[in-house]
This record gives sequence, structure tokens and C-alpha cells, in this order.
Amino acid sequence: MHARLGNDVSPIRSVAAEMAAQQERWPLWIPVLLGCGIAAYFALRQEPSLWLGPAVLVTGIGAALALRRRQGGLLAAVAFSVVAAGFGLAQWRAHAVAAPVVGERTVPVTVAGRIVAVDGGSGYRRVVLDELSIGRLDTDRTPARVRIRINGTQPLLRPGDRIEARAILLPPPAPSAPGAYDFQRRAWFERLGAVGFALGQPKLLQAGAEDGTTLWLERLRQTIHRRILAAAPGPEGAVASALLTGEREAIPEAVLDDMRDSGLAHLLAISGLHLGMVAGLVFFSVRGLLAGVEGWALRHDVKKWAAAVALVAAAAYMVLTGATVPTQRAFLMTGLVLLAVMFDRSALSMRLVAWAALAVLLWRPESLLGASFQLSFAAVTALIAAYEALRERLADWRGGLWSAPWPVAWAGVLGMYLAGVCLTTVIAGSATAPFAAYHFNRLALYGVLGNMIAVPLTAFWIMPAGLLVYALMPLGLEGWALEPMAAGTERLLQTAAWVAGLPGAASPVPAMPQWALAAITLGGLWLTLWRGRIRLAGIVPLLAGVLSPLVAPAPDVLVSGDARLVAVKRDDGGMAFSSLRRGGFDREVWLRRAGTGDASDWTVDGARCDLLGCMTEAAGRRIAVVRDGRALDEDCRVADIVVSLVPVRRPCPSALHVVDRFDLWREGAHAIWLQPGGARVLSVDAVRGARPWVPRRENVSTGAAAP
Repeated sequence: MHARLGNDVSPIRSVAAEMAAQQERWPLWIPVLLGCGIAAYFALRQEPSLWLGPAVLVTGIGAALALRRRQGGLLAAVAFSVVAAGFGLAQWRAHAVAAPVVGERTVPVTVAGRIVAVDGGSGYRRVVLDELSIGRLDTDRTPARVRIRINGTQPLLRPGDRIEARAILLPPPAPSAPGAYDFQRRAWFERLGAVGFALGQPKLLQAGAEDGTTLWLERLRQTIHRRILAAAPGPEGAVASALLTGEREAIPEAVLDDMRDSGLAHLLAISGLHLGMVAGLVFFSVRGLLAGVEGWALRHDVKKWAAAVALVAAAAYMVLTGATVPTQRAFLMTGLVLLAVMFDRSALSMRLVAWAALAVLLWRPESLLGASFQLSFAAVTALIAAYEALRERLADWRGGLWSAPWPVAWAGVLGMYLAGVCLTTVIAGSATAPFAAYHFNRLALYGVLGNMIAVPLTAFWIMPAGLLVYALMPLGLEGWALEPMAAGTERLLQTAAWVAGLPGAASPVPAMPQWALAAITLGGLWLTLWRGRIRLAGIVPLLAGVLSPLVAPAPDVLVSGDARLVAVKRDDGGMAFSSLRRGGFDREVWLRRAGTGDASDWTVDGARCDLLGCMTEAAGRRIAVVRDGRALDEDCRVADIVVSLVPVRRPCPSALHVVDRFDLWREGAHAIWLQPGGARVLSVDAVRGARPWVPRRENVSTGAAAP
């Protein structure tokens, strides 16, 4: 018995021994543990008491002090404390940004405020306003910010301007299905208390003064954006502006589709690739110029001066392009690398990534849930882990190349560069694919091919021309550089269109459950942060998450929260809808999460409809959709599932489950899985729970807040 017990625990001891031998890797887990605490807070279904996070943190610190002489206990207590710190940080942030949110659609009201952001596309603009005055709303019920869409031709609107408009305001929309993207949560952390649309054109009350740094930068971005589009109209200029200002609203939807389907969408999101290009171009240009000045080169280390100038250029590029999460992460890493050059240190390592992630999470803990944070850190973590493993072999190859005759050496360097682009694309694409599948339900299958052409094109043609645009714009001569830059972006768009047009270029992927994303994340981190054989244990949760759609089927019935749209899953995997004219956004989300684009009107698929409602079938069960209460008597005798767009105040003897108008109003969209023994029903708010960003509906019968 004792021998058998010893054999059982020996693998655990072996893993523990390997982990203990890698003490230099332990700090890499600090942002991971902090992220686990943040994720734990957002995973709760009930808002915890405000004292819980600090109390748990104090408990962990106390345990660490008590166990400071026992390494194992001390490490466990410190890990627990970091998790508790992440939990408390996320909770503090959620309450610190609290601001009023409108509870329901308003009648037309007068909205006056200051513009803090402007975006939009052809024929419309969207403005975000703060310092608000809203008719019919008291000061204590007025949101901190609102976002309004203005259709048609508008006067020039710039950040800092004060405007007034007649508008209809609505609460930020809830998720379209249980587990779908939660815009209400994002709006809460952006302090966005309402969205809406203007009736007519806004009135300019006061032109903005350029007296605030944030507003000044936003106005500068808008000015650069307009000048680029004026000098280079069309999709090429719109892409050039996206690379230089971060403004993507002028890019046609067809172009965005091509970029996504070809695996080149990352070129439009300012991240490490762009920051690295800008910093690298500035660094080598300044170093070459200073090296040519003999007196300066003899007295100073030109490499350090070049790194300092590149650091300033990278910071300027970050703020000019909007300082998104990927840009912040990229600047932190680029900045640390350049500082290492200035102080004679080697900084390009996994520890660099860990510190960058820690900084972003401490500043904006909610960014952990965003696609940009997950995609950017997944890519860079996988790349550094892979190149750590290949570093010595690559160094040997480079050394062998430079000892060869120069034609062979230069051909080898070119081959290594193209091979590096290919390898980088494969590694980054593989690392980000599960996250792209989770957030966007789509995978680009020919990304390697597209990037082999597009990345060198961007690095050696488009971005160098972009730096010249920046340099010449103060002189009004940006057109000289925009012409070659637009020619480069035209080649980029041609590449995207060609790759996207290949058969099977983009593959739809069914929605993953949230546990799958957690398994993929932790498995991938285990695989990349450790070294040696123990890292292989990360493959198990990674595969479990990737294969989760096979054991997590799409719902058989979906009902929108506003009761305007109902869909059932067809036997062939497509979806049949109650209408193909209304509920377009919900329909698009449902199809994407089902991993299909096959939509049909259910009357074509055999549904029987009249003025009172419809009767259809899914998975061998009868589904009744009641539009008029007079149909309830008959439908409640024959249907297995009753979806009533009117309140139901009577029992339904035949129904396994009833979803009525009150359920939809209180809990949002519903999803129903039909099972042999009954039905499983899940609502949007059952998934989200009672959290600060989830609106609380009043119970119709009692007047109390709905649970």
C-alpha cells in the first residue's frame, strides 16, 4: 500500500521539483495571478460586498507573514494575495467609474454637451459628449457621457466643440444572446450612460478651445485624418489614415471584410508590428545620420542617442493613433527595449511581456476581457517563447551566413527574413486563432500567404512613407509622401482581396463557452511560461478548450430581448427566422455564433403562421410563437415550447417551458436547448447575474426590482 501511494505522488513531486528549479520563471506568473483575480470578479453572478476584496488581501498578506520561513507555504500565500489583489482592483475599478445610465428609451429630448470623440463613416458621424445637459433629466440622473449618431451631412465637428441636438436616447444595448458580447459592460467602464440618434442636424453652441491635452490630441488626430483623406481620397487614403491616426471609420466595409478574411486585419490595429516599425526606422535612420557626423560619433555613443530619439518617436506615434490596449502594450515593450539599449541591458524577454501585462492590468483591469488585450498578449507571448527555444539555432545559422561569399550571404539573409515572416505568422496566428474564434467566430485559413506579401510591403514601403507624411505635414507638403504611401496601401488592398477570394479563405467557427476560453488561456500560459517537460501539461487544457464546440452545441431556439425576432436551428445546421426584415443585428450575431451564414424565413421551411402567431418545429419538438393572447388556449395544449410575445398569466399544460414578454423584458434574450428529457433555458441576465453594469428591471406585479 505504501509503495503504491509513493508511486501515485511521485509525478506530483517531479513536477514540483521542476517548478522549483525554474525560480527565474516565477515572476512571470504575477500578472497571470492578478488576471485570475480580475477574472474571478467578473465571473461572479452576484456583486460581492465592498469589504470582501480588501479582507481577502489582508488575509493573504497575513498568511504570507506567518509562513515566511516555509518556502512552499509562503509561495502559496503570496500567490493567493496577488489573486486577491486582482479581485479587489477589479471591484474598485467597477465602482470607481459608476455613473447614471438611462433606464429606457426617451422621448425626443434636447441634449447639449462637449464633444470628446468623433468617428463615423459615409453619411453619418458618431459623437461622444460629456459635460451634459439633457432635457427632462435631473442632474443626478444625467449620464457622464452619451454617444449620438448624426445622419446626413453635418457641419465640421471637432473634439472640444459644444453642440446641442434633439435626440432620442436609449440604454446601451444588452447582449444579443447568452454569452454574447456585452456592450453594456464595456459602456459601464467607459462611463457611457446612453446611446441614441439625433433628429436633424446639431447646433454648434461654441467652438472648442485647445486648452486640454486630451482634447488637443484628439483634435490633432482629426485634423491629420482629414488632411490625409483630402490628399488621398478613396480606400487607399482611408487605410493610410488608419495606419497614421488609428481612425478606421472611412475604410469601406468590403475592404475590412477582405482584410479579415485574408488574415491581415492586424495590420489595421496599431500594435507591436507598427510600433516596432516606427521605432526601428527612426532608430536606424538617426543612428546612420549621427554616425556620419565624425565629431559627434567620436564623443558620444550614437546608438544610445538613436534609442532616445526612437523612444520619443514611438511615444508620439502611440498618442497620435489613440493609445489603444495593443498600442499601450507595444509601447511598454518597445520602450523597455530602447531603455535597455540606453543603459546597456538586454531586455527582450518574457519578463518584459510580464511587466507590460502587469502595467496594463493595474491601469485598466477590465481590459483583460477585451479581444485586443487577449490577442496582442497571446501573440507576443507565443513569439517570445518560440524564439527563446530557437535562439541558439538561429544564431548559428546567421553566423554561418555571414562567413559565406557575399552573394550567398545576402540571398541567405533575404531567405531568413522571409522564413522569419512565415514562422512569425504561423506562431502568432496559431496563438491568436482560439481567441479570434471565441470573439469573432471566424478563422482566416490563408493568413500565412497574405502576411508573406503584406508584412514586407508594410515594413519597407508603407510605413517609411508614413513617417515622411508626418515630417512633411507641418510644411503642408504631405501630398509628396502620401502619393507613394497610397500606392503601397493599394498593393496591400489588392493582396487582401486576392487572398480573401481564394476558396475557403475564411471559415466560420461556432461559439465557444466561457470555460473553454479560460482553459485555452491557462493551457497556453503553462505551455509558454515554463521550460522543459512540465510545459507539455498545458496541451491538455488547450486541446479541451479548442474542441469545446463539439460538446457545446448551438441552442435550438433563440428569442431576442425585444421580442422582435425568434429563430430555430434547422436539421442541416442553418437557422430559420421569424423575419428576415427586422432584428438585423441580432440575426447577424446569432448566425455568427452558430458558425453558419445560412439563414431562411421559417415559413419557407414549413412553419404555419397566421395573424395570431406561428407554429414550427425544432429537434422534433413543436415551438409555438404567440403574437396575440387569443392563441394561448390552443397553443398551450399542443406546443412543447411556448414563446409568447405577450404576457402569459395562465398555466400551459403541454409546455416544457414558457418564455413570455415579461421574461424577455426582465432577463433579456433567451436561448433554449431541446433535450430528450425536457429543455434547458438560459437568459442573458442569468449568465451575467446582478452586477453594476446590468440594469435592474422593476417587477411588474410587485414593483420590486427583478432579481
